[in-house]
Amino acid sequence: MPPLPRYPTVDELGARAAALVARHPRDARLRRVGTSRAGTPLWLLSVGHGDRQALVVAGPHANEPVGGATVLRLAERALADPRLTEGADATWNLLLSLDPDGLRRNEGWLTGPYTLGRYFRNFFRPGFLEQPEWLPDGAAAAALPETRALLDVQDELRPFLQCSLHGVDVGGGFVELTRDLPGLDRRLARIAARLGIPRELGAYDALYWPGLGPAVYRIPPPRRASLAAAITEAAVESTWFHPHRHGTVTAVVEAPMWGVAAVADDAPPGDRDAVLRAVSGTLRHDTDLLRRLLARIRPHLDTARDAARLLAPVDDYLLVCPGLADAWDPDTGTAQPLPSLSSAHLAALRISGRRLALRTAGLLHQLVRAAGHDPAGVLPELDRLIDAWCADYRDGCGARWIPVDRQAEYQARVVLSAFELAGRLPHAGSGTGEPGVAVRGGGADAAGMTPQV
Repeated sequence: MPPLPRYPTVDELGARAAALVARHPRDARLRRVGTSRAGTPLWLLSVGHGDRQALVVAGPHANEPVGGATVLRLAERALADPRLTEGADATWNLLLSLDPDGLRRNEGWLTGPYTLGRYFRNFFRPGFLEQPEWLPDGAAAAALPETRALLDVQDELRPFLQCSLHGVDVGGGFVELTRDLPGLDRRLARIAARLGIPRELGAYDALYWPGLGPAVYRIPPPRRASLAAAITEAAVESTWFHPHRHGTVTAVVEAPMWGVAAVADDAPPGDRDAVLRAVSGTLRHDTDLLRRLLARIRPHLDTARDAARLLAPVDDYLLVCPGLADAWDPDTGTAQPLPSLSSAHLAALRISGRRLALRTAGLLHQLVRAAGHDPAGVLPELDRLIDAWCADYRDGCGARWIPVDRQAEYQARVVLSAFELAGRLPHAGSGTGEPGVAVRGGGADAAGMTPQV
């Protein structure tokens, strides 16, 4: 089955997985492990019959669709190369999409053409509390059916490796680990160089996290905090650490859609404080502008379809922006000082601030369109902002589109490297990979994660 030159939709993921199973009925199985809030099946594609389980989760964030293409590619590789299954005594378990409902909401840009303006005007990612990898109240209180399905699969399989497949809209590739995989940073460097993918050497997501090598970061344990801190820091439990009790190592594999060479520049910055003042000042200015636009739009939202789901992430972004601007500003004297920053860090912060503004503007644009009319007259202004901010990414940051096939190949190679390295680690055990197996895992939940902004 040839790879798609574009991101697969929800329906295409299911159809291509079913076709693969029909061609390989002895070695591939497809089963429903849950149902989304909108009634969409959550499909788990399993390849091989080994005792050691690998779990790969695609689509945990609705606007990051590369994982769907990656899991189909991994399935084909595992079926073609017995060293990945029989030779490793392994079964590959590939969750096709953890948030299929959110993925459907991105279909306005998903199949191309791929431009920054088209992406941000049709971007959707649910609010913090509706993202299925988060466990803000712990695993026992997980309310989303997608989350419960993933937790059940984790406890059933007890995987030695879990890979969560994420995508960076603008920036570079990097990996976050719950446990060190020595040598992964060197492999990542070779893969990125061969495929022309910039490595993000100062990822915003991991700004305060320990490094395990260039573009590889260690996820810290959680701490209880406010919602604003939870959105921007490692502050809540997550499905990344939930299977830790089973000896699982989790790798969060980030692949960029639009690459920016500057995120790979680890040289000392020329004028750190001047850049930080500019980035934080721009974020404050843009936030104030977006707040005023939202105030004009909000009285007319009673006619917008599904306004609450679009407003939730808008409110989340506008909640965290002032705190981020203060945290990045060298003149505010925040309680948590910034770490030593390279040019790569400053490029990542500039990209992150612009990302928050563009996502918010794009969601506001959709809110007005969903209402069917523009009584506040904000669409022309939103269009001007989105066009100008996308131009800043393209011309100011040098953002360049990376073809989908190359994104998926990069991510698949990183997963295969993590698979090999994790297989060398001592492991507490693994389930059978078949439904109906009771699993008893000891230990306490621990987790820490930072969302991409």
